[in-house]
This record gives sequence, C-alpha cells and structure tokens, in this order.
Amino acid sequence: MTHKIAILGASGYTGAELVRLIAGHPNIEIAALSADRKAGLEMAEVFPFLRHMDLPTLCTIDEIDFSQIDLCFCALPHKTSQEVISALPRDLKIVDLSADFRLRNPDAYKTWYGNGHSAPEIQKEAVYGLTEFYRDDIRNARLVAGTGCNAATGQFALRPLITTGVIELDEIILDLKCAVSGAGRSLKENLLHAELSEGYNAYALGSTHRHLGEFDQEFSALAGRPVKIQFTPHLLPVNRGILATTYVKGDAEDIYETLLTAYRDEPFIVVLPFGQAPSTHDVRGSNYCHIGVASDRQPGRATIFAALDNLCKGSSGQALQNANLMLGEDETTALTAPALFP
Repeated sequence: MTHKIAILGASGYTGAELVRLIAGHPNIEIAALSADRKAGLEMAEVFPFLRHMDLPTLCTIDEIDFSQIDLCFCALPHKTSQEVISALPRDLKIVDLSADFRLRNPDAYKTWYGNGHSAPEIQKEAVYGLTEFYRDDIRNARLVAGTGCNAATGQFALRPLITTGVIELDEIILDLKCAVSGAGRSLKENLLHAELSEGYNAYALGSTHRHLGEFDQEFSALAGRPVKIQFTPHLLPVNRGILATTYVKGDAEDIYETLLTAYRDEPFIVVLPFGQAPSTHDVRGSNYCHIGVASDRQPGRATIFAALDNLCKGSSGQALQNANLMLGEDETTALTAPALFP
C-alpha cells in the first residue's frame, strides 16, 4: 500500500531532511510540498542536492487537497504550526516537528514560549514523539509532537536511570553541544560563518533554554516528583550533530547495566562498551543514537555520553520513525542506513 504524504515547510532543513529520508521509503509517496515564500519553485531550485528526485512543485498550504493525503509532516516554525494544524482536517494524521504540542500543560507552554496556546483542545490529544518510550501511544495517535533535538539526546541518556532510581535526581548536570543547523535555516547574524567559525560558545544560560520545559515535564513524570536538571547548551561550528555529556551521582556499572538492559531491543539506540564515549561523526546523517558510560575518579559518580544527528534522529528521522508506526509500516523502514563517513 502506498501512503501519500505532505510536508509543510519543505524549504527548511528538517523539511529537506524528510525528503531525503523518504526517498528510500518503498511505501510512501510525497504528494505535496509547501513553502509559502518559495511557492512556485521546484525543490531542486531550493535544494540542488535533491535535483535527481521527481518531486511536486512547491506550493502554498491552501493549494493542497488534504482529502488525498494520508499523513502530514508539519515542519513549520513555532506558533505558526499550531495555527496551521488547527485548520487542517480533524481526521488527518499529523507529525509536528515544531515545539507547539510538546508541552502538555498550556501554562507551561506560555512560560517557555512567551505566548498563550491557540489550540489547547488539540494540544490535549497530542502524543509526545519520543518513539522508544511512547511507541504504543504513537501507533494509535492522530497527532504526534516531535521532541526537541536537545531534549531527545538528554532523555536517551537519562530516562532509564530516572525510572529505575540508580542516580540521585538532584545531582544531574547536562552539558550539551549542538550543531548550527539546530538553529534552523533563517538568517541570523550570530550564525554567519565569520561570526561562528573557529570557536564555540554557551548560550541560553541558566533557566532560559526552552527544552528545559520538556526535561521538567518528562523527568518529573517519571520520578513522580519535581526534577530540575542543571543544563547548559553550547553552539558548535559544525553542520550536524549533538553530543550530550551528563554528570551524575550513582554507581557507573549499575548505570551501564541499566542502559544496556533498557536499550537491548531498540533498533536505533546503541550502547557502547563500558568506558567508551561516542562521536558525532559516527551518527552523522543516521537515525542512530550512541550512548557511552564511564566511571569518574570520585567513587559513586559517573559520566554518561549520548550522540545523535540533530536533523535526523533528533528531528526528521524521529518524525519518520513515528509516521511509520502511525501508518502501520515497520518502524525502521527507510531509516537503517549507516552514518555518513568521513
């Protein structure tokens, strides 16, 4: 069976990444691509690396006949996404890549994003899109809210440890480095090559990073009480990749065995041999997340590492993984290619 899909916001990085991944899917056909400011252009004009593909001409959202669409990927900016999704048919399956439906509490959304939610009724039905932990709910969902790429990386390292209680919940420090593509494709002065290259910097210091809302929501739900981690993100002058280094209080070998057990049957999560740390090079362009654990020189402390590609496993690959479940396809279809190397 061929499933017809639409990608809204196809001219951004995550939209292009979806097209790249779906090119290898035997049962999905791209029936519509929207990009309002680039409507009328061919995808090859916007992304020459997709020139070999036979793709629909970019159009406006209003031009799409959604009665002919089985599932819609929404790769639009925050706030825009909730407004667009509110107007889509209520029987349409949707995977949203923005932040608009990640936080279950509308008050939390207003706190982290600075404006009230315009679609709180739809927000109530959204399923959080971290596939490995919400698989059954995603399979039966109409609307799935993709996670933040930073939030996904930190959660892969920490969720099983919080669930099993092998670490101290008030002793979690997450130091994360993210590639520049995580900031999107819009022109920003601080992302110009001359401003960004040959150095890296911390940003969103203290309690200002929006993905903290996801960490608070998910970790507190797992623990049954408030959990607030210490989190500092850094911007790397590279195109793709996230490396999260997490410092915790707990027995390193217990932590390692917990992660090994939790991810033993997961197709996209690889736990490295004890004492090894992952590299973003080894997951670049793939839907895999590599996790490592090392003991600290101080007894009872450990360091956990997680690496993934922010555009793939952290966003568009995760979105396709969820769409496969929603469409009754094998979860891994079109997602098992190894990383790009070198």
